[in-house]
Amino acid sequence: MSTMRHRSLTLVVAAIGAFVFWALGLPLPFLFGPMMACLLAAFGGMRLVGFGEVSAGARTILGVAVGTSITPEVAAQLPSMAGSLALMPLYICIIAMIGVPFFHKLCKFDPVTSYYAAMPGGLQDMILFGQESGADVRVLSLIHATRVLVIVMVAPVLLVTVYDVSLSGSMGDPARAMPLQEMVIMAVAAIVGWKGGEKIGLFGASILGPMIVTAALTLGGVLHARPPQEAIWVAQFFIGVVIGVHYVGVTLRELRSVVVAGLGFMVVLAALAAVFAQIVTYLGFAPAMEAFLAFAPGGQAEMTILAIVVGADLGFVIAHHLTRIVLVILGAPIAAHLLKAKTPD
Repeated sequence: MSTMRHRSLTLVVAAIGAFVFWALGLPLPFLFGPMMACLLAAFGGMRLVGFGEVSAGARTILGVAVGTSITPEVAAQLPSMAGSLALMPLYICIIAMIGVPFFHKLCKFDPVTSYYAAMPGGLQDMILFGQESGADVRVLSLIHATRVLVIVMVAPVLLVTVYDVSLSGSMGDPARAMPLQEMVIMAVAAIVGWKGGEKIGLFGASILGPMIVTAALTLGGVLHARPPQEAIWVAQFFIGVVIGVHYVGVTLRELRSVVVAGLGFMVVLAALAAVFAQIVTYLGFAPAMEAFLAFAPGGQAEMTILAIVVGADLGFVIAHHLTRIVLVILGAPIAAHLLKAKTPD
């Protein structure tokens, strides 16, 4: 079957999932529907594939959403985040100190694979850096897909039960209520930021590039609103697909070893995230919900969506996830090289 036919099958499966979740009135149908449908289809043996550049293009919507949230008022609050941001290096160091021995000693992965499996960076970034360092790419793919999957499934439950928020809040104005000129500017900014970011080697260019460009336009008074809700639905749809298709071809042996290892480590990550969120709240750096979303070890895209849905302080949440990802990306190659050097041939 050609790649085009595989993608057509994936699109149909994801669309059915979104429709079923929407028809049943379940929360976040455009995220959870495609994710669960693709996950079940992958476990059932279907050869689903991702959408490549289309998925990356959909992520630009989230970059625009974050950028348009960085208003002059939000920018003025950035210095007040210094206290909680300062905890992020300690958070990452503790994760490494627990995670690397967990995967190496207990799960029997090699040291480099163990390091990249433990680090809560971006899913694609950790796989790419791990591949360049000689790690087991299949293991990394399943471990990080499991991390993101668990966070995406558990975080909404905690937001509803613990923080008493609704997942049915508005994600923005409909397209028909927004000025056409602003939507055109957003679209151009998304493409320029994405492709421009790729040209200069910006990590996470599909999100960070558009975020930087639209933040500048928002601070300059050119943009005054977030992307329309229909655009956010599109972003959710493709993110759900990306998570689900990572399990295509998974074997029973991988389920028993790699995926179970990922689930076990998620318990550790969840406990650490809860502790740091409590510290941030206790010290008065942020409200409880924002602290939870800021330290939840999910992907930047997934946390952006949840923050938008529940009406959290998007600037605070994303600042912490960006800090985490930057620290992980800067430190991972160095640490992995040291681990590799200590490994006997």
